[in-house]
Amino acid sequence: MENTKKKIRNVELKNRLILAPMAGVTDMPFRKLCIEEGAGMTYTEMVSAKAVLYRNKNTDVLLETFPQEHPSALQMFGSDPDIMAEIGLRLATDYPFDIIDVNMGCPVPKVVSNGEGSALMRNPKLVENILTNMVKKIPKPVTIKIRKGFNDQEVNAVEIAKIAEACGVAAVAVHGRTREQYYSGKADWDIIRKVKEAVSIPVIGNGDVTSCTDAINMVEQTGCDAVMIGRAVRGNPWIFSQILKFVKDGTVPEKPTHREIADMILRHARMAVELKGEYTGIREMRKHVAWYVYGVPHAAAIRNRVNFVETYCQLEELVHEALKS
Repeated sequence: MENTKKKIRNVELKNRLILAPMAGVTDMPFRKLCIEEGAGMTYTEMVSAKAVLYRNKNTDVLLETFPQEHPSALQMFGSDPDIMAEIGLRLATDYPFDIIDVNMGCPVPKVVSNGEGSALMRNPKLVENILTNMVKKIPKPVTIKIRKGFNDQEVNAVEIAKIAEACGVAAVAVHGRTREQYYSGKADWDIIRKVKEAVSIPVIGNGDVTSCTDAINMVEQTGCDAVMIGRAVRGNPWIFSQILKFVKDGTVPEKPTHREIADMILRHARMAVELKGEYTGIREMRKHVAWYVYGVPHAAAIRNRVNFVETYCQLEELVHEALKS
């Protein structure tokens, strides 16, 4: 996995490692930490096109960015071709995102039941209509994120990728699991390879990249242009700098020290509180702390205690006691 830069149309990635879009995880503070650790591009949490259309205030925080956040992709979900194009244009015009991405992989029932997310893969004609409308209207690159298929009987990632390319889509990210699998079982990297062989636009591989060697192996086995890292980055923004170092000199970096983990948690928390207020920010940090302390001695006790933390001062006290002493 040579450390060459890649482009998605006119957007140059800083490197080949991409932060996956994850609801409830990849908000602005976490994306900032990942960029500082070397992420080559970031994605927002997915944003509902209809929620933006109807000016739902809950979407405002999902659209927050910071000045150095480039390149970045805004991920939208929806199923109405006209609304997706209209809102995509508005967001591309009013916000500094470099890329507008369409979610066609979310497996969550409430999204799928509305015919959105991974349900779109069952309707190739609708996919074509959505993407044609969006590419025609939106001045920035449009990309998609898909799964292997809806289930083992409906494996159609190659078909959807070909449709996307024909519509003018600039890149496709492929998660090697079906919707039916959610995040269980093993990701099928072979489907990523098949998509890469079938289209000429950049292909981003996603699924089961949890280490330095995983990232290299995915590129070697699939030929993908970039690697998207999802669940393995929760509580571990260092994974980007670790992989980049491994690619550069072949050495596996040591895990962060307890002090480094503590400093990262508290910095993350301060940004979350600044963006969302202490009440929401600290409550959202509870799950992040549980991820950060995975593998740390007495992690179960820390996870239990953090569920009762309500203020930044309480969190700071817990972190100092558990990790800095």
